[in-house]
Amino acid sequence: MAFAHSIFALANHTANKYSAILAVKHNPEQSCHSKTQLVTINGKGSEAHAQVLEKAKRELVSKARQNVNQGLSMVDSIQRLGIEHHFEEEIEAILKRAHLTRVHRNDDCQELSQVALLFRLLRQEGYYIHPDMFDKFRDHEGNLKQALFDDIQGLTGLFEASQLSIEGEEYLDQAGELSRRYLNVWLSSVHDHPHLEVVTHSLRSPIHKSLSLRFMPKFLQFEKTKWTNSLEELSKFDSEIIGSLHLKEIFEVSKWWKELGLAKDLKFARDEPIKWYMWAMACLPDPQFSEERIELTKPLSLVYLIDDIFDFCGNIDELTVFTDAVKRWDMEAMEQLPDYMKVCFKALYDLVNEFAFKTQLKLGWNPLNTLIKSWGRLLSAFLEEAKWFASGEIPKADEYLKNGIVSTGVHMILVHSFFFMGQGITDETVTLMDEFPSLISSTATILRLCDDLEGDNEDDGDGMDGSYLKCYMKEHPGVSIEQTREHVRKLISDAWKRLNQECLNKANPLPSSFTKVCLNAARMVPLMYSHDTNTPSQLEDYVKSLLSGGGYMQSVPKDQNVVS
Repeated sequence: MAFAHSIFALANHTANKYSAILAVKHNPEQSCHSKTQLVTINGKGSEAHAQVLEKAKRELVSKARQNVNQGLSMVDSIQRLGIEHHFEEEIEAILKRAHLTRVHRNDDCQELSQVALLFRLLRQEGYYIHPDMFDKFRDHEGNLKQALFDDIQGLTGLFEASQLSIEGEEYLDQAGELSRRYLNVWLSSVHDHPHLEVVTHSLRSPIHKSLSLRFMPKFLQFEKTKWTNSLEELSKFDSEIIGSLHLKEIFEVSKWWKELGLAKDLKFARDEPIKWYMWAMACLPDPQFSEERIELTKPLSLVYLIDDIFDFCGNIDELTVFTDAVKRWDMEAMEQLPDYMKVCFKALYDLVNEFAFKTQLKLGWNPLNTLIKSWGRLLSAFLEEAKWFASGEIPKADEYLKNGIVSTGVHMILVHSFFFMGQGITDETVTLMDEFPSLISSTATILRLCDDLEGDNEDDGDGMDGSYLKCYMKEHPGVSIEQTREHVRKLISDAWKRLNQECLNKANPLPSSFTKVCLNAARMVPLMYSHDTNTPSQLEDYVKSLLSGGGYMQSVPKDQNVVS
């Protein structure tokens, strides 16, 4: 139905390409012992990997001691390559030292690119640092100094830093927008420049709002150094581990889905386990979360299935009973429903109970009540959208968005993530998860509105696509479609500011590990949905980068794409 767009649903035309990834000629066990694999999954690794890692660690510590800017640049590359799990203690010490140095000393000799990098890295790590550190780059009227317009590296860094702004930081927003405009002008005037690819990638995929590059080092730095070569070598070793690990997890998820039998019992059910796994893979990229990625994919699959029931199958009376049964967690209430709903609820009932049981065994905490509340909230939102569609009613834009944030499924999935990660679980945080904390609602807002913008771009362009845009234009008859799109982009930007604020909120009782999961969910959006019609989707490159490390993409036919 028009309103019930689950945010986890990719455009249908991408789905039939994912199966190509599984065209591998060996089984999961064999995939973990590729001839080219030099590192074992359990992290002990080979001697060669250990030597490369030790060399990189020595270089990081040495560079940071000799020159703080070199150390920060190396930290940036490590994080962008997605190998920071090897350097957690070193990175924490370097950034803590950089923060203390910044608090007690103002170095007027630093260049714009260096100040911007320090600002971005500290805020990414949760340190609040005031944007007045950019004041020395402003003229007496408060504008960016004219001399800086020739500093392409500095402007790129300033644009990247501006992505971490929070509400009330107008100068940082203005500086970022000015940098973006000037860099676009510069790009249009050059055709063969060593910085061309880095600047283009930065404008298309700002670091803070994108997932790690994962073995795509050509966008790392403006200039190559010995230590970038060292990190690239380590990244290649890690690609063997992670590519093999992800492939094994995909087989595990596919095996579970096949044995569950829903694709066979319910002919309308989507049979796309790789697509579902993509979100878990993005939200939990650390190799240590293998079991968590597999477990998180399972409720994701049922979000798709139940979304289709509300979209295409059930009438309002049946959907109302179905929703009420889930909220009461009552199997007996399903007796009056069609068989396909009984099968679906039985699968949900068993899955959530098993998830709660595993969590209790692992952590000594039973999350069943919180999980049931979250699923009930999600189905209530689905039901509201079904009623709108059935009646032909177009709700007010704010009413649609309030409900649409819930119907994304983000809260339900992040609640599962929170419990299975098992960090920071207290009475206070569980109570918070029972609600809809800003950390989650801002993430869900980004997902919902980006999905609606993408749906509008794929539609006939009149904005009448049954999304927020349709609701807003009906409520504001004199507004054009382009003005509406710009309004939605502003709402997305504001949601990012709130998310940034939550990441800097020291009073937030939720653990930083969970904050990163929320950030990664928001960062996944540009790969899935591009609300800029001039920006092609990067999903295919990302999937290939994750699975090609061990040569596992070689069996995909040359004439097929992973996604389209």
